[in-house]
Amino acid sequence: MARSVIVTGGFGILGQAVSEAFAQLGDKVARIDFAAQPHQPVAGALDIGGIDLTDAAATKDALAKIVAAHGGIDVLVNVAGGFTWETLEDGAIESFTKMHSINLVTNATITQLALPELKNSSAGRIVNIGAGGAVKGAMGMASYAASKSGVHRLTEALAEELAGSSVTVNAILPSIIDTPTNRADMPDADTSTWVKPEAVAKVIVLLASTDAGAVSGALVPVSRGG
Repeated sequence: MARSVIVTGGFGILGQAVSEAFAQLGDKVARIDFAAQPHQPVAGALDIGGIDLTDAAATKDALAKIVAAHGGIDVLVNVAGGFTWETLEDGAIESFTKMHSINLVTNATITQLALPELKNSSAGRIVNIGAGGAVKGAMGMASYAASKSGVHRLTEALAEELAGSSVTVNAILPSIIDTPTNRADMPDADTSTWVKPEAVAKVIVLLASTDAGAVSGALVPVSRGG
C-alpha cells in the first residue's frame, strides 16, 4: 500500500534524490520547500513551495493540504536546512540564530504539527538529517555544528518520547555530500569519498521502511561514497 511521505527541503539536491527514491517505490510524495518552485519535477509529487517552516500557521496549512490529498502522513523526512562556514572571531553572531532557525526550529515545528497524523499511521517514521560535522565541532563550523547537534538531541529525545507509539525517530549523519555547491566551494578537494545524494536517500528509505521498526533514536553515520 502506498504511503504518504513528506520531504522538507524537497526542491534541493538531496531532497530531490530522497523524493525520487520514495516515488520509485510507489509512495505518495509531497515536497515542501522555502523556494517558490522546484528546479526539477518528481513524477506524481505534490509540490508546495514558498513555505517558511518556522511559521507554524503556514506549516499547518501545508500539512492540511497534504493530508487532504494523500489521506494522512506516514513518513516525514526533514531535509530542510542550511550551512555556513565562518570563524567566531570574524563571523556574525546572527549566524547562530540563523543556523538554529533553519536547521533545528524548522524541524521541530513541522514534526510537532505532523505528530498526530504520524501517530495514526501503523508505522510512522521520522528521519532527520544531522551531520557528521556536528559530532565534533571544527574550525568555522561552530554555528552549523551547534544547530545540527540540536537535531541529534531532538532525535534522541523524541524517540524516547514516542517509545510507546508506532512512530520511530532516527537521524542520519552524512559526511560531505557530493553536490554542485560543495564542488564549487571546494574545487581542489578529493571528491572520491564524498557521499552521493542517492546513497543518502537509500539509507533514509531503509530507516523509513517497516523492516526498520525496531530502530529508533539512532544517529547513523553515512560517510562512504556510495
